[in-house]
Amino acid sequence: MAKAETLKPRLPRGFIDRRADAIAAQGRMLETIRQTFELYGFEALETPFIEYTEALGKFLPDLDRPNEGVFSFQDDDESWLSLRYDLTAPLARHVAEHFDALPKPYRSFRNGYVFRNEKPGPGRFRQFMQFDADIVGAGSVAADAEICMLMADTLDRLGLQGQYVVKVNNRKVLDGVMAAIGLAGDDKAGQRLTVLRAIDKLDRLGVEGVRQLLGPGRKDESGDFTKGAGLGDEEVGQLVQFLGFGKGTEGPDASNAAYLGALTSLYPEGLAAEGVRELKEMAALVTAAGYGRDRIQMDVSVVRGLEYYTGPVYEAELTFPVTNEAGETVRFGSVAGGGRYDGLVGRFRAEPVPATGFSIGVSRLFSALQLVGSPLLAGVDKPGPVVVLVLDRDNIADYQRLVSTLRAEGIRAELYLGGSGMKAQMKYADRRGSPCAIIQGSNEREAGEVQIKDLIEGARAAESIASNAEWKAARPAQFSVPEAEMVARVKEVLAQHFP
Repeated sequence: MAKAETLKPRLPRGFIDRRADAIAAQGRMLETIRQTFELYGFEALETPFIEYTEALGKFLPDLDRPNEGVFSFQDDDESWLSLRYDLTAPLARHVAEHFDALPKPYRSFRNGYVFRNEKPGPGRFRQFMQFDADIVGAGSVAADAEICMLMADTLDRLGLQGQYVVKVNNRKVLDGVMAAIGLAGDDKAGQRLTVLRAIDKLDRLGVEGVRQLLGPGRKDESGDFTKGAGLGDEEVGQLVQFLGFGKGTEGPDASNAAYLGALTSLYPEGLAAEGVRELKEMAALVTAAGYGRDRIQMDVSVVRGLEYYTGPVYEAELTFPVTNEAGETVRFGSVAGGGRYDGLVGRFRAEPVPATGFSIGVSRLFSALQLVGSPLLAGVDKPGPVVVLVLDRDNIADYQRLVSTLRAEGIRAELYLGGSGMKAQMKYADRRGSPCAIIQGSNEREAGEVQIKDLIEGARAAESIASNAEWKAARPAQFSVPEAEMVARVKEVLAQHFP
């Protein structure tokens, strides 16, 4: 007979597996974020992975490809459903659906996975976790200032003091600049969005890469071509000059007030001037609360790539250097961002509903904490389970009883469920990180005893034992106790190694 065909184990592109250590470390990070958000009065909300595609509407990543950019499928009633692209559109749907029952302003936080049906690459995944905080129902920029202060405090509590800056801009400023170069009006909406997405790549692609995307387009390292916004050289030059405003002129005494004062002289009227006025209000609020420009700074280069932002936009950027794939020293970049989106909830209701919020890229922030060696990720050294070996399979119920006795006393324990002999079982216990193993052969069972093997102490002793004869003679860190004393003696072993 031909050998049966077997499936090749393959992880889909753009997805990752994570094991226990990474999950536990990330859990500690998420708990710190949650506690900080609750300190600001935000409450938890959970929304499903799937929404009606129409709820995402024109804010899909690619308008011309309904099943690209997002993962979509048809339900049995022929309605189109999509895996959520972010956590903001589901929030807008939830608020609109329960509008009268919610306190307003409504402060909520959510965390969970989002999905992007896009080309994967280094650091770009199709499934990744976000952690969001939003205020719905507050039209004042005081809400935006509150969000920026929350971003700063969250990074501080994660141990990144002095290694980040929260940068703030206002879409009205950039919209005013785009209007001045002929990109006003509904017929230019698609071109404006292309400009926004191009500028949003400034940190990753640099000025030259953004120039190409503002003009005819750009070919990346793989040969893929991204169509540009089609602007002329003069318009591209004006936008690039705007993005560089204030760069290289700041000293140790620089302030948000001075930066915005200089910006006012460039845009004394119109939509851009309105945006600058709102930035001044925010700057006054964060300054009064004790946040200097070293933590929260006004910066016109921040745009955010999504279309639905209507006012202030912000990003938390880590400032410490890292080495990229080309061996070049670069800044780590953004780990969180957001802004005001006053039109999103209003799509479901007749009246406008103001809203603002931000999202943390959990995986990216986790990578940053790993790079700086955050003690938060190290956590507390945790022992593996105590493993009860099975030497006599006809009496497996007796071994199960020993396991249950340990668990009843709050000791993490497991019964060996494989089919191997004692030597292999001991190797298994080592791989599980077990602090000790419980051994009971027929002689011990008849005597009402068990043997406890301290695997940690045994490993230390083994380093000084030269021969197999010495090993058998010493039987390091292995001792017999009555079954009634098993729990107490196991607790002694655990206390010795994990005080």
